[in-house]
Formats: sequence, C-alpha cells, structure tokens
Amino acid sequence: MRRLRRLAHLVLFCPFSKGLQGRLPGLRVKYVFLVWLGVFAGSWVAYTHYSSYAELCRGHVCQVVICDQFRKGIISGSVCQDLCHLHRVEWRTCLSSVPGQQVYGGLWQGKEVTIKCGIEDDLSSKAGPDGAPRRQLALFDKPSRGTSIKEFREMTLSFLKANLGDLPSLPALAGRVLLVADFNEDGRVSLAEARSVWALLQRNEFLLLLSLQDKEHASRLLGYCGDLYVTEGVPLGSGPGTALPPLLRPLLPPALLGTLQQWLGPAWPWRAKIAIGLLEFVEDLFHGAYGTFYMCETTLANVGYTAKYDFRMADLQQVAPEAAVRRFLRGRRCERSTDCTYGRDCRAPCDTLMRQCKGDLVQPNLAKVCELLRDYLLPGAPAALRPELGRQLRTCTTLSGLASQVEARHSLVLSHLKSLLWKEISDTRYT
Repeated sequence: MRRLRRLAHLVLFCPFSKGLQGRLPGLRVKYVFLVWLGVFAGSWVAYTHYSSYAELCRGHVCQVVICDQFRKGIISGSVCQDLCHLHRVEWRTCLSSVPGQQVYGGLWQGKEVTIKCGIEDDLSSKAGPDGAPRRQLALFDKPSRGTSIKEFREMTLSFLKANLGDLPSLPALAGRVLLVADFNEDGRVSLAEARSVWALLQRNEFLLLLSLQDKEHASRLLGYCGDLYVTEGVPLGSGPGTALPPLLRPLLPPALLGTLQQWLGPAWPWRAKIAIGLLEFVEDLFHGAYGTFYMCETTLANVGYTAKYDFRMADLQQVAPEAAVRRFLRGRRCERSTDCTYGRDCRAPCDTLMRQCKGDLVQPNLAKVCELLRDYLLPGAPAALRPELGRQLRTCTTLSGLASQVEARHSLVLSHLKSLLWKEISDTRYT
C-alpha cells in the first residue's frame, strides 16, 4: 500500500506532469476542431444530397402542370379524373435519374404502379396570373384542330413510318394507338384525347411500350393523362447500390457500391434467371414485328426484375428504333468515331476519308449485353460453370454490328448462352 502511495506521489509531482497539463488545452482545441469539421462535412453532404434530390424529384410540379392542362380541356386520359379530381393516384418513391424525366413508384386502383412524366428543362414552378405554372404548350399543339378518326389515323401512320420505317405491320400499330386514344370507348377520339396521345408518341419509351406490348419483358401500359403515363409494377433495380438505403448511396464510392450490390443483391441463380430474361429481351428487339431496336444505354441501372425475379426493362427511353438511329447517322460529318454516337453507346465507325459516319453500329445489342453480364454473372458463379460461361461471354462481346454477321452468328451465340444458363438452374426452385 505504501508503495502505491509513493508511486502516485511520483506521478503527480514528476517534472513531465506540468508539460502534460500544459498540452491538455491544445488537445481539447484539436478535438473540438475535428468534431466541428466532421459535423460541417456531414452537413454539407446532407445539403448537397437534399439539393440533388429536390432537383431530381419534382413529381408535385408535374402533377400541378398536368392537372392545369386537364382542367383547361387541353388534354385528357384514363388517369386524369383520379389524378386531378379524386386524388386517387398516390405518389410514393422517387426513382428519377434525370430532372427532365420524372419517375415515381406509386399506387393506383389498388395496384403498385410506375408513374412517368416529362418536365421541360425550362419549367418553372412560378405561377402565372391565373395561379397555374407556366409551360410551353408546344407539346400539346397537335392536332391543331378537330380531325376525323380517319385523318388522325393517317397522321399517326405517317409518324410511325418516319420513326420505325415503312413496315407492313404499321397499320395494326396505328390501330393500337387509336384504341389507347379512345380510352372511354365511345367510338370517337376527341381533340384532347388526340393531343394527349400525340404528345405521348413523341416520348420514345411510350412508342416502345406500344410496340412491345405483347412481350413479357416490357411493362404493361395501364393509363395516361396528357403525356403522363402509368405502367404496371415497380421493377426492382440491379444497378450499383439499389439494394442499399437511398441516403447511404451518395456517401459510398462506386467500387464499394458494386461490391455491396453483389453481397446484398439476388443470389446467383436468381441473377442467372434475370440474365436469361435480358437475353430474351434482346431477341424481342431484333427483327420484331415493328422492326429492329437498338439499346443505346446499356447499364445495370436499366436491368429491372419483378418480385419473382422475372426480367423487366426498367427504362425504355434509351431504346431507339433502327430507322431513327440510321437517320441520325446518315450523312453526319465526323472526325472520329465518337462523333457518330447516338445516345450513350450506339456508336458507328467514322469514315475518315469521306469524313462521314457509316451505317452499321460497332457493337450490336447482344455484344453490349454480354459485356454487361460478365460483371453481373461471373462473380459468384458455380466453379464448374465459370470457365465455360466466361468463354461464351468473351465470344459474345466480340460480335460486330456488320449486317453480314447479324443473322446466323448472333442467333447461335445467344442460343448457346441461354442454354448454358438454363441447364444450370433448371429443375431447381429458381425456375
């Protein structure tokens, strides 16, 4: 006991104790500064995240604008009454990735739905003298006057020919457009109905929804109001970080997000099932009833799936008709191949002698999808399957978009890849 007292006495009165006491205020200042810096950084991240969210998620503005046009009798549609008067459309989760295209998960008529609405970049929420937000009416200016069903059908058919090419199946698609326009089934198409459907046809995804309405990998159209439209279900996402809470995603680097997605996302057999659906979707786009379509933004963010892990294309906005891509490339001046890019990754070679873009794309849909599937399927794949799966995916990514290769070789590669995946998951609960 005496030894302990002497030791304590030495510690209290040793010559270094004064120096330690002298440094304590400085240490406290450093700790306070570090805490303040942490609070400031956290507040800044929260502020920037909120600002980004407020910019991306403007569904309330979209609803006000659409309902203003509906009350003025400019537009119409099957969703208008529930959206604007009865308030039976519930906007829930914001899924927008760009400010100009508002996407929300919601509820309508007791079903989970996806609500999509375009907002012009110059749209302001400032009200005009009549208390309604200002918006250019150019989107709803056609037809400019009342037309007969025959005239509107011809107008629609000309539009479809310009965008999809001169195909024998287009009269049937034009008839489908008229059925959508006549939502109340009264046997006629009013000016408001015609203007609404015409505005919707200008949105690439709506045209694709109609063209692929009979295919299982595109969401089913449920209704519309003006250029706002509602599709069935809310596809779950496969993009990096979609399995994480929304507030956590901006705080993590992309590489870590991808790793966490592998851990928290679907098990490998479910991913294989989703991949098979994506490959079937590529088949649907190739020489379908309404022509060929190109995927011009091939990312995991567009790979969606249902609760049963059936593939659903989450965003068709960047899927373009072949006729539209060729029209964009025809006669286009270029210095390098990047000048011949439609969308994000529909790229054609540049003829450096003629300084004009060529017609064939460098990479077809299948090659781009296989490139995507390498990162999606190889991690976590069964050890016995991984070498052959890797080999087939590498072969697939080397496919070119030349017309001479497209037919037989693409079909063969796609068929082999689907068979390999089906064989691995067949006769299991995953099918």
